[in-house]
Amino acid sequence: WDGPSRRLDAAPWKPGTLHVPGCTCEACAGMSRGSICQAGVLDPETGKLSAPAEPLNELAQRFDYVLAEADGSKRLPLKAHAAWEPVIPAATANVVWVGASGLGKPVAEVVHRPEIFCERCGCEPTDAATPEHVAMVLNAELRMLNLSHARIMLNQVDTLADPTMADHFEAALDRPTIATSLK
Repeated sequence: WDGPSRRLDAAPWKPGTLHVPGCTCEACAGMSRGSICQAGVLDPETGKLSAPAEPLNELAQRFDYVLAEADGSKRLPLKAHAAWEPVIPAATANVVWVGASGLGKPVAEVVHRPEIFCERCGCEPTDAATPEHVAMVLNAELRMLNLSHARIMLNQVDTLADPTMADHFEAALDRPTIATSLK
């Protein structure tokens, strides 16, 4: 993470470690295919990835980085979380992803649970999801979850018609933000 320039650059990865020599659990088997592995099983019926057999806190002790999908947003770039969400695994260094492709578009079209979003920032579903509105909702959720040190990643910045929206989002959020376009 290069904070001042808000870039996420590829970092050298150290290989993970096997439980025991010759281990063939899904994470160790994944390591034999490369330095990045997927643990969990893709359900062909739902298209969702199941939790790995090894608990995430154990994987976190063996690998530099463990990425876990927290929850879905019905394929929309923005989401307002219900009271029971998101489920955040213990021992995580929280990184929150925000879909920049939703900025500037009508809330009702780009936000999962637009009624919660509007309640938290005082807008209407027909209003634009401005960087300021999104930052207000995100700040409210971070306070509710006691995630004051979470890192914020604004993804899909390549889709912004006005690239300064990323700067407006960071200013309204009042914390450093990583702006990127991960595919």
